[in-house]
Order: sequence, then structure tokens, then C-alpha cells
Amino acid sequence: MAEVVASAAISTPAVSPSAPLPVKAVLPWAVFVGLLMLVALYFVGAEQGATAVFAGEGVHEWVHDGRHLLGFPCH
Repeated sequence: MAEVVASAAISTPAVSPSAPLPVKAVLPWAVFVGLLMLVALYFVGAEQGATAVFAGEGVHEWVHDGRHLLGFPCH
């Protein structure tokens, strides 16, 4: 019994180095994400007491577990 081994030539596509992203394209998204993170940090860390934007305990109850997870005291 004769074994037949077929070898297929595998061609790999040429990879060109990627061009760097221009700062003008990234900056608006970085600012947007940074503002979202600051708003989230405010609601988790400071939305209660004298600096509360919303009256009542609704926001506090929604972010209560996240507050403890991140080490913010609330009791």
C-alpha cells in the first residue's frame, strides 16, 4: 500500500503595518467616555446627602451594591 502525501502550499497574505490613529479621531470619543465615567463615579460615590441631584433614596438604592464594591461608605 503506497501512501500519498499531498502538500498544499499555504499562502499567507502580506500584512501591512497599521497606520496610527489620528488624535482628532480619538479625542472626541475619549472625552465622551471620560465624561460618562465621571457621571457614573458621581452617582456611585456621591449621590446622597448634601450633594444629591435627585431627592430621595432611589438612586442610592440602585447603586448601593456598586458603592460597597468600590469601597465607598454609605451607612
